Amino acid sequence: MGRESERRQVERLVASARLGHGGVLAITGEPGVGKTALLRFAAECATGMNVLQAAGSEPEREIPFGALHQVLRPALDRLDEIPGPQAQALSVALALSSGPAIDRFAVGAATLSLLCRFAEERPVAVLLDDLHLVDRPSADALTFAARRLVADPIVLLATSRSPDPGLPALPLSGIDLAAAGELVSSRSDVALSPDLIARLHRATAGNPLALIELAGHRLEHVSPEAPLPVSAALAHEFAAQARSLGEGGRAAVTVASVAGNDLRVVANACRLLGVAVDSLAEAESAGLVRITDGRVEFRHPLIRSAVYGDCDPQRRRSIHRAVAEAVGPHDADRHAWHLAEASVGPDAGVADLLERAAKRAHERGAHDVAAAAYERAARLSPDVERHSLLCVTAAESAWLAGTTPRAVALLDEGGSNGPRALELRGAIAARTGSLTEARDLCWTAARQSGDPDEGIVFLADAVNACFYLGDATSAIALAHEIEALLEQVTTPQALGLGQMAAGAARILANQGGADQIRSAAGLLAASPEWRDDRRRPWWLMIGPLFLRDTDSGAELRRIVGQARAEAAVGTLPSLLFHVARDEATTNQWVRAEATYDEATRLARETGQETDLAMCLAGLAWLRARLGDEVRCRALVAEALPLCRARDIHIGRVWSLFALGELELGLGDPQKALAHLEELAALLDDLKLTDPDLSPAPERADALVRLGRHEDAWQVARRYRAEAAAKDQPWAMGRAERTIGMLSPAFDTHFEASLRFHERTLDDFETARTRLAYGARLRRARRRVDARPHLHAALETFENLRAARWAEVAAVELGATGETIKRRAPAETLTPQELQVSLLLAEGRTTREVAAALFLSPKTIEYHLRKVYTKLGIRSRAELAGRLP
Repeated sequence: MGRESERRQVERLVASARLGHGGVLAITGEPGVGKTALLRFAAECATGMNVLQAAGSEPEREIPFGALHQVLRPALDRLDEIPGPQAQALSVALALSSGPAIDRFAVGAATLSLLCRFAEERPVAVLLDDLHLVDRPSADALTFAARRLVADPIVLLATSRSPDPGLPALPLSGIDLAAAGELVSSRSDVALSPDLIARLHRATAGNPLALIELAGHRLEHVSPEAPLPVSAALAHEFAAQARSLGEGGRAAVTVASVAGNDLRVVANACRLLGVAVDSLAEAESAGLVRITDGRVEFRHPLIRSAVYGDCDPQRRRSIHRAVAEAVGPHDADRHAWHLAEASVGPDAGVADLLERAAKRAHERGAHDVAAAAYERAARLSPDVERHSLLCVTAAESAWLAGTTPRAVALLDEGGSNGPRALELRGAIAARTGSLTEARDLCWTAARQSGDPDEGIVFLADAVNACFYLGDATSAIALAHEIEALLEQVTTPQALGLGQMAAGAARILANQGGADQIRSAAGLLAASPEWRDDRRRPWWLMIGPLFLRDTDSGAELRRIVGQARAEAAVGTLPSLLFHVARDEATTNQWVRAEATYDEATRLARETGQETDLAMCLAGLAWLRARLGDEVRCRALVAEALPLCRARDIHIGRVWSLFALGELELGLGDPQKALAHLEELAALLDDLKLTDPDLSPAPERADALVRLGRHEDAWQVARRYRAEAAAKDQPWAMGRAERTIGMLSPAFDTHFEASLRFHERTLDDFETARTRLAYGARLRRARRRVDARPHLHAALETFENLRAARWAEVAAVELGATGETIKRRAPAETLTPQELQVSLLLAEGRTTREVAAALFLSPKTIEYHLRKVYTKLGIRSRAELAGRLP
């Protein structure tokens, strides 16, 4: 009653799903406002559709993936029709098979795939009641899938007391006065006056459940100045209804409030307590419960809460003990939780059972449930040392579940300052807090660890924090400690990680390191154990990124490609950031854009702010080179505050580099120089001397354009000395170009620069050198010699879509007297359309692309249709040739 506009919205969503347009809606509001009634209306609308349903309940909140199993049960016979890694993840999560611990987002990806496969036969409606009471792993998986429903015949409707930030919400408030009068009149045996209905409406704010329950009260005898405590009154009213039952009915409904929905369990617990389960019929007649299909369902969650809360604590514990016996050890998780609720003081045996339940939850990727079980086990443990250890383990699970404040609170409760606790605090700080604190915590953990292999891992984490901090001084000190430990390590992966971290640290300070990274790349590429370790996959990309040559990292890139294909969404933002940076420093700019975009979206979704800031800064730099002024400035405006707030100094470096390169491309050397000199000062403050981070070549370019040749010479000479100390081709190519721009004997330096460029994968820097060389040749009146270099530069810039640089090359080439045929600009595709197109152009099937991007096949087809329209093509065969 009184929900006409809301019903129309639900009807439109369901109708759209029938036509193949996915829809999602979270119906939110306070208890009793009518959320479930609207969900039942949706079920009535979903005629001819497969309806998948689940309802959250308090007793089952700690049962991992219980609600997801309810939802997906009718579709599980299609499990073998979704991608293998996803099918395995979902099978392990639902305890259908055993396997290694899984990433919590992998289950969401599998849920999406299975729902979409199920919807290929007929449209699907997923109806979730009381999402706030659903176990967290199920809720995470279902909301992950819901956010990606675009072009599939699936509608997902959920009710919840508060909005989910990732789902569109339909907030319900109370019904209006007219509807309130209609509702009260339909439910009350006594006619109420309009004034009394209006007063009741004001007192309840139109809450339908409150209107129904309070309509029978003698409100005319209550002072009009006294507000009605509606929520307390409701709880009192529900408890009073239960107390009005006979002794057997009261006892049976109380057992049901503890035991959950399974009538068999309720009956067994009643038998153990000497309660007649038949007495539940009295509660059913009173409208407190419904008994159907072997289930006992309370009419409203508040009724269960009121009955449970009204029970004497000692009696409640005895019921929990009976329920634990009724479910039996074969249902080990419920058995353990009910025994925990039955415990008064510490109990080592129950703590053991809960710890085992936590381990099972962790293996299924239900980290939130695992955290709760470890936490309760810690509090039931009589041993102080075990309590501390379990608190740390609980905190690890809470961190994996994405509940950072809870993880920190558990670490504080445990009071441990051992290596494991310090490492976890460091990991939390690295992703969500202070990077300085992360560095120091990991460093301390390494010094406390008595295991050299473990110590290497902690020191590598500290080096990783130093990279984001731009802290070369600490990085060198860490490198010395790593190198001192390397002789004591026992595993190839520890040796490889240690050499990689030490090499990266030395490169930051321009003190060698290249040979260590090359050696580490071989060890890590040959280590199957490292390939299975998804905690720190980004180390596989450090080699290619820090060396920037054609010879290093090919095998590591291949391994990263394999990791990319697996559904480890929780680790992907960091991995994709490194992959995107690698692509942006080669000729794979189209891929880099798409990868940065995906990494940014996943970083936002998973709350990984460090990776978000770095992706924004990296993409800003790429957008600067593409000449996209508006987007570049917007990305820097978002990245810089994040970087400053969390001391992500390397992100500040990249952001300033982006602004400097943008102004150079736009032809404003004065503004470019201001940004580049600010960047040079920042690098000096940080004592970062890696020439790959230096803007010296760009500074010299700006100074030359401003006629300040002597200043440019000083910058160029200093940079060449730094590049020579590093002795890597990427830096040396830039250094020789910079000298060539200024030297009278420019041919020698430009030719040397091009030879160095041949040993790198960076087409943009090669094109910059050819442009500078061609320009000098033209000014020396050697037009014929200039043309091949300018032609090559123009072609590369156009291939990369570096529009501003292509214009400069075209002007220079025209000045040689050459007739220029410019390439028409390609139709702009969105990053996601690019990502879809690239993967399809590689020859992957629609389903393979859907699995790789955590989308549905129909969403892939939806994007592909838009690509065809934009590019004016009709087949995949034409696609590869039309991509930029």
